[in-house]
Amino acid sequence: MITAAPYTTDVSGPRHDRLRQHPTPGPHNSLFPWPDAKHPLRVMVNYVVILVCRISPSLRLKNWLLSRLGVTVGDSVAWGLESTPDVFWPELITVEDHAIIGYDATLLCHEFLQDEYRTGEVVVGERAMIGAGAIVLPGVEIGPGAQVAANSLVTADVPPETTVAGVPAEPLGADDETTEEA
Repeated sequence: MITAAPYTTDVSGPRHDRLRQHPTPGPHNSLFPWPDAKHPLRVMVNYVVILVCRISPSLRLKNWLLSRLGVTVGDSVAWGLESTPDVFWPELITVEDHAIIGYDATLLCHEFLQDEYRTGEVVVGERAMIGAGAIVLPGVEIGPGAQVAANSLVTADVPPETTVAGVPAEPLGADDETTEEA
């Protein structure tokens, strides 16, 4: 555990084991010195390219542009409108073949905290689906065929062929997947 009064941050578990911690000593929070972590021009270029990708309906254009930023993009990946890969570290994202990133979903590869920032890879497995408005945190792996429900916050790995939902996202049980019958 890292303790920085008055906050305590638990940095244990599979996701946190894959995060790289970058201390930022000094009087300011970790976002203040971000230009020391990533060149401002690189972030500006990333932002403009990602902005174009967010509004473009062309999946081929999105995949091509994002791969130019360093995102590992598999075959036939579908990015929904307004979906947002990490602007600071897009090169830490891997989206495997036939995965779907839903409308307004966000894949984050960084966390700015008070006394440090953390970076970690995000992997979206083959044929996985990320629902609209979902947020995936750094260091998370979404297994092949897994599904993340809309507006979920994914704070831990999602096993293959598993559906998760909620804040934080948790696996749905058989009782949760009922259908309405008239």
